[in-house]
Amino acid sequence: MLQTRSGKRTAPAAVKIAVDMEGEGLIDKEAAIMRIEPAQIDQLLHPMFDGSELAAAEKLTKGLPASPGAATGKIYFTASDAEAAVVNGEKVILVRLETSPEDLAGMVAAEGILTARGGMTSHAAVVARGMGKCCVSGCSEIKVDEGNKELTIGNHVFKEGDYISLDGTAGDVLKGKVKTVPPELSGDFGKIISWADEIRTLKVRTNADNPRDAKQAVEFGAEGIGLCRTEHMFFEEERIPAVRRMILADNEEERREALKFLLPYQKSDFKGIYEAMGERPVTIRLLDPPLHEFLPHTDVEIRELSKQINVPYENLAKKTEELHEFNPMLGHRGCRLAVTYPEIAEMQAEAIIRAAIEVRAEKGLDIIPEIMIPLVGLRTELADVKKTVIKVVDQVMADVGAKFDYLVGTMIEIPRAALTADEIAKEAEFFSFGTNDLTQMTFGFSRDDTGKIIKEYREKGIFDDDPFQSIDQVGVGKLVEMAVELGRQTRPNIKLGICGEHGGEPKSIDFCHRVGLQYVSCSPFRVPIARLSAAQAVIRNR
Repeated sequence: MLQTRSGKRTAPAAVKIAVDMEGEGLIDKEAAIMRIEPAQIDQLLHPMFDGSELAAAEKLTKGLPASPGAATGKIYFTASDAEAAVVNGEKVILVRLETSPEDLAGMVAAEGILTARGGMTSHAAVVARGMGKCCVSGCSEIKVDEGNKELTIGNHVFKEGDYISLDGTAGDVLKGKVKTVPPELSGDFGKIISWADEIRTLKVRTNADNPRDAKQAVEFGAEGIGLCRTEHMFFEEERIPAVRRMILADNEEERREALKFLLPYQKSDFKGIYEAMGERPVTIRLLDPPLHEFLPHTDVEIRELSKQINVPYENLAKKTEELHEFNPMLGHRGCRLAVTYPEIAEMQAEAIIRAAIEVRAEKGLDIIPEIMIPLVGLRTELADVKKTVIKVVDQVMADVGAKFDYLVGTMIEIPRAALTADEIAKEAEFFSFGTNDLTQMTFGFSRDDTGKIIKEYREKGIFDDDPFQSIDQVGVGKLVEMAVELGRQTRPNIKLGICGEHGGEPKSIDFCHRVGLQYVSCSPFRVPIARLSAAQAVIRNR
C-alpha cells in the first residue's frame, strides 16, 4: 500500500456512511459514533451556502467564527433600523462595532451579525449561538461608521442597504448576495444521536433565557437548563424604564417601588421557561452584569432618557458618571450587587419561587428550582446573599402554604473560588463552572478585547487553541479539577456542571467527562454536538 488519505465528505454523507456500514455489519455502533466529527454536525443544524455560488463569491475579510451557519442580507447599523427593515420584508445583516443587550431585538430580527470587536465569548457571539444565528465577531480589519452608516472593508465601502454575506462557520465576510441552502436533518442523524445517548454518562443541558430557546433546546435533546441569564429579560421595551428607575433611585424605597413593577414580568418569564422544560432541572442565575450596562452611554441618549423618565439631565448625567467603572467586568457586578442592593436579589428570588409554585399547581409538574449566585470569591459573601434568598423563599412558601425542595448554589468563575472550593461548598449545594470568566481571570485576558492578540498567538504557535473556544486544560482545567475535588470533600453529593461556552466544544467535553462533572450546558444549537461528544469521551477514555 503506497498511499492512503481520508475521503472528504459532507456531514450528511459522513452520517449516512457510518449508519450504513453499521447496518451492514462492517462496524459496530461505537465505531460508527467515532467516525463522525462533532463539529461537522453544525452543517446539519444551520443554513449553508450553495457550493457553486460560494466558490465564485469574493471574500472580503475574515473574523472569528463566532456562531456557525450562513447568512446573506442588507446591512443595517442599528437594532431599530434592522427591525424596521425586516418588517418591510428585507433580509438583514446587523453590523455593529460591538453589540450590547439593548441590541437584542435587532439581533433576533437579523439573519446574521457582524461585529468589529469582541471574541468568541462576547455578547454577540454568545447570544447568536443561543439563537442559532450566524455571527462573525472580532473582525478587526473592518471599519464601522455607525454615525454615517458606512462599512469599510479594505478598498470597499458599503452603505446601509448594500448586500453582504457571512459564513459563521469559517468566519468569512463575502461581497454581495450568496445563495443559502436550508439544513437537512435525516433519519440517519437521529440514529447516530440515539446511539450516543445510550453510551454517554454526562447529561447535556442548555443555556437559555426565554421559552423560545428552551423549546428549541428540548427539540435538540437538552435535559435541562444549566444557565438562565436573568439580565437579558431586563432589556425588554416595557421593562427597561423600570430598571433604569431602580438604578437611578436615591434610596431603597424608590428602588423597591421599581422592583415591584418588574416582579410580575420576571415571574412570567420563569413560568414560561418552567413550562417549556417540564420537570427537567432549571438553573436560574441572579443578576450578574454591572448596572451601567442598563444606562445610556452617549450624551444624546442621556438627554432622550431624561425626557422619557422625567429626570433632570444634570441628575441623570451625574448618576451615569458615578456608575462608570474603568473595568466593570471586574467591578460592581454579580453577588456584589446583591450584597450592596439585597432588594434586587429578593425580587428575583420571589419571582423564581412564585413561578415554581404556580406552575406546580397549574401543570402538576414537580419543579425543583436551582438558584445560582454569580461571581462568588468568598464563602462569607455567598452566605450573605444565600441568607437573603432563603429568607424570601421560605417566607413566600409559608404565605401560600407550599413546601418543596429547592437548591442554592454558585458559579465558580473566580480563581479564588476554585482554590477555596471546600469552603465555598459549605454554603453551595451545586457548582456550575463559568469557564468564560474563569478563563478571562486566570489568563488576565479581556475576553471581549483580545481577539487580535489570540489570533497572533495562534499564528505564532504560542496557543494551539483559542482558550475561550477550547478549555485550557493545563491551567484553567487544573482549577476546575481542584474545585471538583475540594467541593466533594466538603459535600460528597454536590451537583457539578459547566455552563461556559466550553460546554459545547468536543475537547472541553472530553475534559469534563474525565474530571467527573455530571453535566455540560451549552447553547441550544450545540446540544446535539455535546451529546455526540459526550459519547465519544466515554469510548475514548475507557
